[in-house]
This record gives sequence, C-alpha cells and structure tokens, in this order.
Amino acid sequence: MAQRVLLIEDDRDISTMVSSYLAREGYEVEAAFDGEAAEQKIHNSGPYDLVLLDLMLPGRSGMDILQTIRAGSLVPVLIMSAKDSDVDKALGLGFGADDYITKPFSMIELAARVKAAIRRAGYASVRSGTDSSLSDKTNTISLRGLTVDLGNFSVLKNGEELKLTAKEFHILKLFVSHPGRVYTKAQIYSLVWEEDYYGDENVINVHMRRLREKIEDDPSHPEYIKTLWGIGYKLEDTP
Repeated sequence: MAQRVLLIEDDRDISTMVSSYLAREGYEVEAAFDGEAAEQKIHNSGPYDLVLLDLMLPGRSGMDILQTIRAGSLVPVLIMSAKDSDVDKALGLGFGADDYITKPFSMIELAARVKAAIRRAGYASVRSGTDSSLSDKTNTISLRGLTVDLGNFSVLKNGEELKLTAKEFHILKLFVSHPGRVYTKAQIYSLVWEEDYYGDENVINVHMRRLREKIEDDPSHPEYIKTLWGIGYKLEDTP
C-alpha cells in the first residue's frame, strides 16, 4: 500500500513538480492549494502518512493549518517555505512541525526528508489501526504519574491524555526507556532525527521546551527531564 502524502502548496508549478517527483518515488500524493481546501482534506480524506506544508497560503495560514493538524493527529509535518529565518523555524517547530526545508530545495533532498520523517515517526505502520502485538503491556512504561504506551504512541499524565507531536513522543520515549541516563544534544538529535548533528541547538531547545510544557507541572522547574548545564539532559527516575 502506497504511503499517502498531503501536499499543501499554493504555487501550482511547485505543487506539480513535487507531486510528480514523489509519485515516481512510490507515494500517493494529494494536493491542496489553499488553507480551506487543506482543512477539508485533513478532515475528510485522511489519514495521511505525512503532510508537506507551505507557510504562505491564501486563506488560512500554514501555521493555522499546522495547529489544526496537531489538535488531532501525530502525522509527521514537514514545513517547506521561502521564510528561512531562525524565528520562522522556531515558530514552526514550536507549533509541532517535525522538520523544515527552505525553498529552493532539490527534489532529492525533499524525497530523502519525506522518507526519513515517515520512518522516524513510525506512523505508517499504525495508520490503519493498532496492531495487537503493539498493545502488549511490556510496551507500556509508567513513571511518577506518566504512562507512556510505546505501541499506541500515547501518553497519559495522571490519567489524562497528552497530545504530543511525533518528535516530542520519540524524545520522551528515549528518556523513559533509559531513566537516569544522560544524553547530549548531539545524541538526542542523532537518535531521534537519525541524522548527523551540526550544532543547531535551536531545534533541540524548541522541542525540549514544548515537551516540558506538556509533561511538567512547572516547566521552569522540571521534575522529569532535568538539564545538566554544559552536558545535556537526563530523566530523573526518582522524585
């Protein structure tokens, strides 16, 4: 079954180019050219294995669409935009995007990022439903009020579900699977993004801040994931 990609891009030339290339790579691509059409497809034509999202859209903005997606889905979202400032990158990642590619980009790089994002999220394998082998109790980790279901990609805090992005979930999974272990930013990036780390601390910082805002009672004084200044982070396995 071909993996499904929703391409949200108002430039029809770029949309056609990207759609054609990804189709040749074996993906099933659906295109939307404005925010309203994108929202309709998200609600009526999903689920998708990945969303390619331009920020500059007519009607509803790309950021609005991203928030709509994140309100109900962990599908990987790859932002593609001509806006390449660090502020835009931080904003996009802060709202739950999984990756960011700046226009103009090569089709080879885009296809590689699409493939990597789907692989990292592990989303395609659970898109049609939950495999019974993934719901085994051994795939559930509980730690001081947090319950992390590694098979269902879900997190509960004191019985209430937390809505994490795919990246946030995989970062948390890394730490709860190895409580007490210290990870540098380079190690986190390498293990979660599965790419070489080139010192872009902003990506890690944004994701860690967003994760703490969701799992911590007081993100400014975290009780779960602690910062070891100048070294990295670790999950406290005791209060």
